[in-house]
Amino acid sequence: MLSDRMKTRLAKDRPMTSITLRIPVDVVDSLKTIAPLRGFSGYQTLLKSYISEGLRRDEAQYASPATARLIDALKKRGVPESVLAEAEREAHVA
Repeated sequence: MLSDRMKTRLAKDRPMTSITLRIPVDVVDSLKTIAPLRGFSGYQTLLKSYISEGLRRDEAQYASPATARLIDALKKRGVPESVLAEAEREAHVA
């Protein structure tokens, strides 16, 4: 069953806003090259896809307040970011 948040995300008529980003020309050129190879109509659609992928990953990591508190507690105790990232990857694979 879909969560209310996911139902909202899938709605076609949700409000939109325009933003301006300063992105290096070579990055835009790379986006334009990769977009058709990944089946996107243009580089802006690919960019939105990248943002969505990263956002979904981060929301999954931080959606649980308990997970966020655990990560914060481990950071305060000196657990390196690399160890936390590796543990997170392993947890998502399992």
